[in-house]
Amino acid sequence: MITSWISDRQHVRHHMGAGHPESPERLAAIEQRLNASGVLHHAVQFAARPATDEQILQVHSAQYWQQLLHQTPAEEGELTALTSDTLLTPWSVEAARMAAGAAIRGIDQLYRGQADNVFCAVRPPGHHAERSGAMGFCLINNVAIAAAHARLVYGVERIAILDFDVHQCNGTIDIFRHDPGVLVCSSFQEGLFPQRYHQAPSANVINTPLAEGSNGDALLAAIEREWLPALERHRPQLICISAGFDAHRDDPLGGLSLSGTDFHRISRLLVSLAGEYSEGRLLSVLEGGYEMNALAEGVEAHLAALLDMPWSPAS
Repeated sequence: MITSWISDRQHVRHHMGAGHPESPERLAAIEQRLNASGVLHHAVQFAARPATDEQILQVHSAQYWQQLLHQTPAEEGELTALTSDTLLTPWSVEAARMAAGAAIRGIDQLYRGQADNVFCAVRPPGHHAERSGAMGFCLINNVAIAAAHARLVYGVERIAILDFDVHQCNGTIDIFRHDPGVLVCSSFQEGLFPQRYHQAPSANVINTPLAEGSNGDALLAAIEREWLPALERHRPQLICISAGFDAHRDDPLGGLSLSGTDFHRISRLLVSLAGEYSEGRLLSVLEGGYEMNALAEGVEAHLAALLDMPWSPAS
């Protein structure tokens, strides 16, 4: 089992101000824990490459992409507010290019036989970015860009995007709604931001809302009840995961109650589904997670599952 870890250093220049929860410290906390435990040393590490305009425009409108480029501040320290919580710095677009480019490189590795599965440790996250707009800390949709690349370059006809972030992946749904080739399954805390697609817009979208306080057993039961039948019908040739860890019980932006053990159990199930449907091909891309210890624990548990390693909270 070869697990690829793809990240970059460009992200540290995308800093939306003191106190913003989506900060460079997120990836630093992850890498510190994974290096200390030794789990990261079992993966093969690679650097991201920037996504091109053409790759980004596979899923985003030209008007929106030009808006991002034109609104990017020129001077260090300047910020442009796209929404109340999503800000542009002079380096944000380049950081977003690298995040999407990491996911693209992951697809290339899967289809060139260079990795069995891939985790992209990137920021800014992407699953709230819609075809024509930024939202929820997200500028461009990394996992959607990767899925489009798989279709265009490798002819993949059936893709599943599975999202277990505490927030619904409204951006991914916006991009792929009514697209029968892409199944989108999204679990999220009921009633939490965003509200845009809480009523699934089409048959290829499976919404799985969870009551506040729900734990890993509840999420696993919902996945088995709602996602597994849809996956059996779809039979994806590629599985992509939007891996958000803000469903952890210690995360300040959500109210679910998952633990690191839960993330490991769920991730093992998703790896087994990739083995069943997609010849093991699985791309996982980091989304949310804003309490540093909880985020690092969740990623460690998730990566251990990708590596087919046991995991416990004391590891």
